Amino acid sequence: MERKEFMQHGLVRLPPGFRFHPTDEELVVQYLRRKAFSFPLPAAIIPEIDFRKLNPWDLPCGSGGEKYFFYLRESKSEQKKGRVSYQKTRLGYWKSLGKEKPVLASSQGNELVGLKQVMVFYRGKSPHGSKTDWIMHQYSLSNSELLKSSTQGLLASSKEWVVCQIFVKRRSMKLRVQNTRHEENHQIPATCSSSSYSCITEDLSDEESVNGEEAMSKIPTA
Repeated sequence: MERKEFMQHGLVRLPPGFRFHPTDEELVVQYLRRKAFSFPLPAAIIPEIDFRKLNPWDLPCGSGGEKYFFYLRESKSEQKKGRVSYQKTRLGYWKSLGKEKPVLASSQGNELVGLKQVMVFYRGKSPHGSKTDWIMHQYSLSNSELLKSSTQGLLASSKEWVVCQIFVKRRSMKLRVQNTRHEENHQIPATCSSSSYSCITEDLSDEESVNGEEAMSKIPTA
């Protein structure tokens, strides 16, 4: 009964003091690739959400921290190439920042297994929206991995799974303290994975925020 509830809500109850904070490689190899190939996931902790129907602050992932979800999008072959990528939402849009960066699997001889795209959320209509501090890291499988999936008939060639991480870029330690106090005063809905605290604590540029990877770790409790 409990496992069924986990699967329905995309949630696993981690022990006190632990948080879900995988590296890029872990997200792609252990979660995204398994999702694309219909393999069992390590934990039922990442739900399926169409983020285009919601604004980032409306995602059912709690009031703060990092938010993870799977999204079924049009394949790259179906998307227009050579243009800035926009993903519209109810009150704004996500805009791609820079080029996709490779995700390598160290356990497989640094094989290319995925790509990572950084996106920034703008409020208003494109291309004249107001830039916000909401950041998305969108991970997709490499072409070789997508080919394996399509040849096995696991997914239509016009669609592909991606896994997304959304968080608010912290501009200062003061802002982080304010957000932490805000989180303590609001109950976090048990409908999506969300870290207790964001690992982004410095004033980082959008490009620098790409390098904020940590492994799933245990946070000491007081």
